Amino acid sequence: MRTPIPLARRPLDVGFIVFFLINLTFVTYVVDLEQLVIADPTHYDPPIWPPEFLLRLVHWWGSTFDPLQWARPPWWRMTIWIDVIGFGPFYVAAIYAFVKGRDWIKNFALIWAGLMFANVSIILFEEYLGPYATPAPWTVGAANLPWLIFPFFVAARVWREHPFTEAAR
Repeated sequence: MRTPIPLARRPLDVGFIVFFLINLTFVTYVVDLEQLVIADPTHYDPPIWPPEFLLRLVHWWGSTFDPLQWARPPWWRMTIWIDVIGFGPFYVAAIYAFVKGRDWIKNFALIWAGLMFANVSIILFEEYLGPYATPAPWTVGAANLPWLIFPFFVAARVWREHPFTEAAR
């Protein structure tokens, strides 16, 4: 029999929970969703979600630093669909599992880590060398760095057989 290790004894997991919360509430269902509901950021009717002030923020970032986000080529939109359909539900499950100490998240977290690292690596390659290369490589690189390194931290965190539980006493 195994029991969850209390979150109070896993203080580093709070950082993962915050990362997943930011991804769920802002990145996936604001920044990314905007790119699916608005085909042309220069001419659109505001959708119900995301709110207009957040649309302005996303559009400022794209028009100032990120021509790839502004251009929205088909392969890019596919990475957004992966985020909205796959990663969003993962973040909900991961938040629950990391808070409650559930080992079943391990394989899902490893899959997420591999996919996230692959997606971000491909996107950054385009950001630096592709036809939509950023005029601000250091800014865009720094902004994307958490999504390049967190997959390794998450994989390392869940790597052992029982990352969140211990033998019952």
